[in-house]
Amino acid sequence: MRHPKKKSPACLSAASLPAGIVLLVVLLLITACSSMLPKKAVPLAGQGEPEPPPPSLASALPNYAIQPGDELEIKFFYNPELNDTVKVRPDGRISLQLVDEVQAASLTTGELAAVLEKKYGARIKEPEIGVIVRSFDSRKVFVDGEVARPGMVGMGGSMSIMQAIAAAGGLRNTARSDEILVIRHNGLNKPFIMRIDLAAAMEGTDITQNISLESRDIIYVPKSAIANVNSFVDLYIRKNIPIGLGYGFYHTVE
Repeated sequence: MRHPKKKSPACLSAASLPAGIVLLVVLLLITACSSMLPKKAVPLAGQGEPEPPPPSLASALPNYAIQPGDELEIKFFYNPELNDTVKVRPDGRISLQLVDEVQAASLTTGELAAVLEKKYGARIKEPEIGVIVRSFDSRKVFVDGEVARPGMVGMGGSMSIMQAIAAAGGLRNTARSDEILVIRHNGLNKPFIMRIDLAAAMEGTDITQNISLESRDIIYVPKSAIANVNSFVDLYIRKNIPIGLGYGFYHTVE
């Protein structure tokens, strides 16, 4: 009598397995597949996220503050009969229709518009006002040091450092043109100082050195090393030692 052959465990079908074992196999397969997926990079201990780049100078610059001498255009969007063009007086105030004098200097155009809307709110219904600076009589830079005519230089519009120095009469022979300082006051806690190689811009080797200026920038042109030596000799030797004593000067050549 022949007995039926028993099926080996390897030949068992999934249908014949208990439900719990099938579920366990599925979970193991899911876990194995998930371990093969690419993992998101995790910063190492102490490494953390990369720091953002430091803010640029432009991001530190405040909005333009109205100055005495500026010409302002005041526009009423729904009451055009009140539109006006005024000049900021030396005391920083402006005079407008229907309201008292308004302090404008040191405010931005947006801040002044908000002040005017509040004042005119008692006179007209829901005023919407815009302020536009039409001329910048106060936009000036100061040029000092080894230039022909040190002093204030007006900015009719945009101005480069080369244009400002030209307006101040140009560089003297004693100027050190490769290390000019531009001192800029801005939103930072201390003035921002830039070293400008104007010689490179004048020679055409690096025209990016001919930077655009901002109102109230200070440009200082230092003396060359030779000029400083000559000043020292003139101040401490020639003016303190009689010429007739026969003293001479020499220098060594390295």
